Amino acid sequence: MSAPSAPPILDFAPFYGADSEAKSQLIDEVRNCCHYNGFFQITGHRVPLDLQRRVMDCSRRFFDLPLEEKLQIDKNHNSFNRGYELLRSQMLEVGTGPELKEGLYIGEEIPEDHPYYLEKKLNSGPNQWPQTVLDKDEFQKTTMEYYHAVFELAKDVLGVLAQTLGVETSFFEPLTDGAVATMRYLHYPAQPQDTDEKLNRGIGAHTDFGCITLLLQDEVDGLQVLDAPTGQWLDVKPVPGAYVVNLGNLFMRMANDKYKSNTHRVINKSGRERYSIPFFFSGNPDYVCECLPNCRDEGEAAKYGPITVQDMVTASYKESYGRAESYKKEMESTKQERIAAASAAPAAPAVAAIGA
Repeated sequence: MSAPSAPPILDFAPFYGADSEAKSQLIDEVRNCCHYNGFFQITGHRVPLDLQRRVMDCSRRFFDLPLEEKLQIDKNHNSFNRGYELLRSQMLEVGTGPELKEGLYIGEEIPEDHPYYLEKKLNSGPNQWPQTVLDKDEFQKTTMEYYHAVFELAKDVLGVLAQTLGVETSFFEPLTDGAVATMRYLHYPAQPQDTDEKLNRGIGAHTDFGCITLLLQDEVDGLQVLDAPTGQWLDVKPVPGAYVVNLGNLFMRMANDKYKSNTHRVINKSGRERYSIPFFFSGNPDYVCECLPNCRDEGEAAKYGPITVQDMVTASYKESYGRAESYKKEMESTKQERIAAASAAPAAPAVAAIGA
């Protein structure tokens, strides 16, 4: 048995070209990745390197702001996941501490008279923009230019995934029309070298909630993917300009577990700050997720019943954030109990003065 290797780097350019043989090879390679662990990297896409660099600069400029300025757009001010998220707000892995990352959540600009906002659809509302970030107009323009570019790339990736299932590239259009996606600027402070890795993770071991994720990394590594057959954690080295693509739980469910949504985590042991920009593509909130074509044998029942994108992703969010809040309350309760116990302890007897 060959040693496990990190997710392969695939040239996505044949998807846009006329070379049918190269396109078939890309489809086969993506299909193999989906069956194994649902992870691969892509180069040769249409998101310009210059735009990637500019958006990384936006991320750094935001996280360089003083905490009180970032908290002016705290995402707890709204119910639709837009704005700043403090360190240790989320907890994806049971048995670890809340995570060593801070973030800025961004999505399509949904005004308050939009049906999605009025109907409280998944992650739908106006963005909260920092007012004190350097060159704030350019910050907003670059951020949304990048968001829309990666949104289009996500649709292209879904087109290839459709072909891996033996259906037309347009198969997922009902899922992508009116789709909801969330982009995050993420900042991982450097973890001290002697930090307890079990308790202090950049992101704990988890699988993603939605359909697909496209991740842009800076030059600092830290992302690890679990190789399930061996139990080894494989480093996903950053490749300039590349996207790490992985399937989420929603896609695995639709694929009747034939395609994998795989466990991954971030541990920043570099001694440096790390920045990344994941793009979580959920889909149209009202899209009903059912078993996909060619994902079950004839006569075989689907493992899962129908569920909307809205219901599936919302339930996952509540679980992970609820876990972090429970942990914090438990820690605070333990702290108060210790204080109370110390206060109730009898005072030590006074030592008699010498010569008394």
